[in-house]
Order: sequence, then structure tokens, then C-alpha cells
Amino acid sequence: MTALPEDAGQVLTGLARLSIAANLGLAQPTFPSADWLEELGASFVTLKINGNLRGCIGSLIAHQSLGVDVRQNALAAAFDDPRFPPVSVEEFDQIHLEVSVLSPPEPMSFTSYEDALGQLRPGIDGVVLLAGGRRATFLPQVWEELSDPEQFMAHLMLKAGLPAPYWDDRVRLERYQVTAFEE
Repeated sequence: MTALPEDAGQVLTGLARLSIAANLGLAQPTFPSADWLEELGASFVTLKINGNLRGCIGSLIAHQSLGVDVRQNALAAAFDDPRFPPVSVEEFDQIHLEVSVLSPPEPMSFTSYEDALGQLRPGIDGVVLLAGGRRATFLPQVWEELSDPEQFMAHLMLKAGLPAPYWDDRVRLERYQVTAFEE
């Protein structure tokens, strides 16, 4: 994907909000168009109300245009996140949106759990955990709440449905970075 333009944050957060508003019947969907929105891109859309998570859904791998990915993930975060009921019309104005555009995940190479922890870059890396037939990810923004690599990994293992700590030689980790835009 080429570099994002200066107004990318405003465009992407507006696109996410408009997608949710249109689904709630609050707006007519007139989506912006730009060449960069047509390029392949992977995104996560995070919804918060009063600083508390209200939904977060995304794509780890670019498989469709960035514009379509943001629209679909905004709808999924608002209406299909299994941790929360669907967003209501009454909640809509309280929602604070963040759109993260992901770099492609890169496999990490390590020799032990300690080696893997030592390679993590708090505040920089998003991490994908693949283990025991399960997968989970944390965006780099999660480091704000879980700043210790050991604590970060323990919570990621729990998110994947694994005991924490969990480790065997088949654990795979990938890392990625994001460009995040908030309203």
C-alpha cells in the first residue's frame, strides 16, 4: 500500500462512523472515493464509550480494498462483536472511533518464551499468537494498558483461550505495526 495521505484519519474515521450511522438508519451512505481507498489494506475498527471498549473487529491480512475493509470492520465492531450487544441508536453519539491500518504481519523467530518476550517492542508491535489451534491478536495500543511484555503475553494467551502462561515449541508469533487514527 502506498503512503496514506494527510487527510487519511479524517476520511477513515468518517467512513467508519458513516457506515454505522447508515446501518442504524441515521444517515444516507454516501461514501468517499479516492484511489488509496481502493488499494488492498487491512484495518481494525475500535469503538469506545467513556473510555471503555465497546467493540473491536478487524482484519490481520489485506484481502480487499482498504475502504471496504474499514466499512465492514466498523459494522462488525458495532453489531457483531460477540462480547457486546449491538450498538443502539441511543449509544451512537457517545461512541468514540479509532481506525488502525495494519502493516503485513511478520513471523518472529525465537528460541524460547524469554527470547520471544525480549523481542517484543512495547508500544510499537501488535502481536498475533498462534498456538494449540488457536489465534489471538492485540493491537499495539493494548500496550497502554498492559505495558509489561509478560503481562501482555499472558493476557493474549487468555484471549486465545489458552492457560497463561502457555508455551510449547509450536507457538508461533507474528508482529505488525499500525497507523492509528482517532476521531
